Amino acid sequence: MGTLNKKGSDALRHTLELSPSTPLWQRVPTKDESGQYLGDFMMIIPKLKTASSGHRKKTLDALNLVLNRYQDIIVFADLNLKMNLLWVSIKPTKGMFSEIPAAIIEQVPEAKLISERPPK
Repeated sequence: MGTLNKKGSDALRHTLELSPSTPLWQRVPTKDESGQYLGDFMMIIPKLKTASSGHRKKTLDALNLVLNRYQDIIVFADLNLKMNLLWVSIKPTKGMFSEIPAAIIEQVPEAKLISERPPK
């Protein structure tokens, strides 16, 4: 499972967890550094787990490109390869709940938005 998370730096940092980790619901931040609620969305990327290593690398590179483009808005991103599921938490910023998923789909056409939760 890979996690992209901002902690004390201006860039998204990728970490690879090789052992079972804390459940996602316990790791996902709910508020930003100023106390504002975050929103989030989930996307499924069908067959990513079973794709060739070349296709998987190409997909991960494309996701990284998009996530880094929006690094000032994205607070947390987690890609669960076992479930082919991408979770992204973002700061409440007008238009980003459509723009970021659209940018992901532009780079990874098989990605499908399956759920979104705007901030409270």
